[in-house]
Amino acid sequence: MPGVFLDHVGDQKLDVSPFKIRHSLLGTKVLELDSLTEILLRLPKNQVYLSNTRLDKQDDFEATFKKRKDGSCSLESALRGMLHSDSLIMVNSPEVDSAFKPVYEEIMESIAKLVAQRDRRKRILMPTLYLFIASPNSVTPFHIDRYSTFLFQFRGSKKVYVAEPWDNRVVSDANREAYISYANTKLPWNDGQERLFTCFDFTPGECIHIPFVSGHFVKNGSDDISISMSLIFNTENTMMWRRALNFNHRARRILRPLNVAPYPVGRSDARDLSKSFLWQSWTKFKGVF
Repeated sequence: MPGVFLDHVGDQKLDVSPFKIRHSLLGTKVLELDSLTEILLRLPKNQVYLSNTRLDKQDDFEATFKKRKDGSCSLESALRGMLHSDSLIMVNSPEVDSAFKPVYEEIMESIAKLVAQRDRRKRILMPTLYLFIASPNSVTPFHIDRYSTFLFQFRGSKKVYVAEPWDNRVVSDANREAYISYANTKLPWNDGQERLFTCFDFTPGECIHIPFVSGHFVKNGSDDISISMSLIFNTENTMMWRRALNFNHRARRILRPLNVAPYPVGRSDARDLSKSFLWQSWTKFKGVF
């Protein structure tokens, strides 16, 4: 497949299991630290998030970045001292800067070709590009995403731990539904779960696909700063699952007094489609009344 993916990716792999492939973006000037520093300093401040605290697997990843950056350390000083600090920088939609836009467009074109194998309209829904710059040994806490993800590595090494999607030993049905519904962003964690994850040794020039709702966390290497980027997006299929999970979250609360649980999402396409339709109809009804 031409484009950013140097290895063949069949549509049958998308959102089924995690996998690692090579990408063609290594060596792109705009993704080097000096260029990124210039871009980040001119981006709107509300797009750049900074954490100066070393995180661990059990921390609440989303809550960390809902906080505004710590005034005790400026973005510029964090970037200059990244190698010897505990900093983690996340940038939402860096492609608003004209220097970054060609990279975003190239990634989107390759993903559109992949999605088109399932959907002739090439429907990539809610795509968002994120850039991550992290100090050595930093950790991205355990979480799931409400999207499909392709994660690209450009500098430094890391270990990326990814579980199979829909594995209830990693994330229970109830916790998955609550997370997708934005009712809870902190998932329970215990170290015994780690055996359920596939560990990918991740180096520059490589890309990992993290399926929709797959639990994952990241440990950066000790050798260098890590620069990585993820493109998150939805498809018609993942949007169907999102609506079905929202339906289940609401149904679970209604059925709880009866000690009945809704049938889990991700096991039956027919049930999931029905729940998706019902949820969509309900939200439209609420919007009218």
